[in-house]
Amino acid sequence: MSLVGMVTSVGKMSKTATVTVSRLTQHPRTRKVITRSKKYLTHDPLDQMAMGDKVVIRNCPPVSKRKRFMFESWVGRVSESPATSTAAPTPVPSS
Repeated sequence: MSLVGMVTSVGKMSKTATVTVSRLTQHPRTRKVITRSKKYLTHDPLDQMAMGDKVVIRNCPPVSKRKRFMFESWVGRVSESPATSTAAPTPVPSS
């Protein structure tokens, strides 16, 4: 079984990321569309996931007590450019 979700927590545990998977359901009485979500602890052996990435996870044999999913691939990736994020802002020339 494969699921598509967004990485919501990374870096707090070694080789582990939290992926939130959302789905749309219809309320039985009011028929309004409701968003339901569930968090999965996902095994990431190379620590390559980043916060905000959209990823595909798949179920696997238990890695630990709560980890039952493994990282498979990216659907959308947050652009990472460490050189631009840590660089000092350029001064604006005054006229």
